[in-house]
Amino acid sequence: MSGHPASYYAATANEMPVPAALAGDETVDVCIIGAGYTGLSAALHLAERGYKVTVLEAERIGFGASGRNGGQLGTGHRKDQRTLEEKVGVEWAHRLWALAVDGVATVKDLIARHEIDCDLKPGVLHAAWKRDEAPWLEAEAEHMAREYGYEKLRYIPPAEMRGMVGTARYFGGLLDEGAAHLHPLNYCLGLARAARSKGVRIYENSPATDISHTDPARVRTASGTITARHVVLACNAYLGRLEPRIAGRIMPVNNFIVATEPLGENRARSLIRDNVGVQDTKFVIDYYRLSADNRLLFGGGENYSSRFPNDIAAFVRKPMLRVFPQLDDVKIDYAWGGTLAITMPRVPDFGRLAPNVIYAQGYSGQGINIATLAGKLIAEAVAGQSERFDCLGEIKVPNFPGGTWLRYPGLMLGVLWYTLKDRLP
Repeated sequence: MSGHPASYYAATANEMPVPAALAGDETVDVCIIGAGYTGLSAALHLAERGYKVTVLEAERIGFGASGRNGGQLGTGHRKDQRTLEEKVGVEWAHRLWALAVDGVATVKDLIARHEIDCDLKPGVLHAAWKRDEAPWLEAEAEHMAREYGYEKLRYIPPAEMRGMVGTARYFGGLLDEGAAHLHPLNYCLGLARAARSKGVRIYENSPATDISHTDPARVRTASGTITARHVVLACNAYLGRLEPRIAGRIMPVNNFIVATEPLGENRARSLIRDNVGVQDTKFVIDYYRLSADNRLLFGGGENYSSRFPNDIAAFVRKPMLRVFPQLDDVKIDYAWGGTLAITMPRVPDFGRLAPNVIYAQGYSGQGINIATLAGKLIAEAVAGQSERFDCLGEIKVPNFPGGTWLRYPGLMLGVLWYTLKDRLP
């Protein structure tokens, strides 16, 4: 697809109208900056409430992480519920879980209701990378069933694990039958199509350059201005210098994926028998799944600079072959990277910068679920029903030490430590 970085997703994307940039001035109820999951979900939910909405996108719809990620629709937040209970208390952890469950249900409902063709398939399998992580996964299934009534987690012992995934690297697993995987760019494009059908105007190649601190606010681009009663910042890792007050709370991180050549039905299912998504328990995780045409889509490795590796295919092939050495003869057809945003506590950052300026960011790898949910909660908050938005907004997300300039050295030290732990027995 023209305007999108080369990837398997761009090569298999559904059709979209020719992009149009903003030219001139408009007045609307809500101006949303960013046409990823957050912005498009917010636009769609606001339009369904009767608001006049315009979306500004600096590049193309789904250009960022929404169009390049691993496609895994996980339940819950980036932190597991037991960790959240320790961090925010049992009652608040239950409220956060209820929101995350609604996020997954919202994604599935939007796909069904708007007939979004995005290869949605059920199940995500969490794989124990180390021996002592398997009992933790088993205890997680028991805890979630007992304390949250969530019966869709099933512990997978090592022998059964080897039948489900064609590798001897894992010591057990946890199958989440409520989770799913999908084609992330086509899901994003489907949200855009649904939003347009409700009257939302989406302007691509229209980066916002300035937001006035007024009411109504004025959002300027190089070729026009949007005057709006409300502004939504849905930029995530691509916020840049647009809003310095929240830029230091997120860390842009690059992640990388390859798509093999088509493997055929039998060989593909020898890798992942039940066509579920898979992700392991490492700090820098491996995550992978099968595509609709029986390729292995494998994500692995990160970096923390403004540049991607010169040879992404070679960069990701190493972790892929650690898991599946039997693929050493397989050709890589596509290799790409994307940039997501993490926060220090790995919980999302929701809030208001003014009564008429609202934002959500920092999904820390849980974007399909939580970013879609964020758009729904933003629409509720704009409509004056902010209780659920505030549940997440009340979590205090600190700036990274050193702000936007010095945050990377500290992160690098931490990542090096955890990467070393991943490699230890």
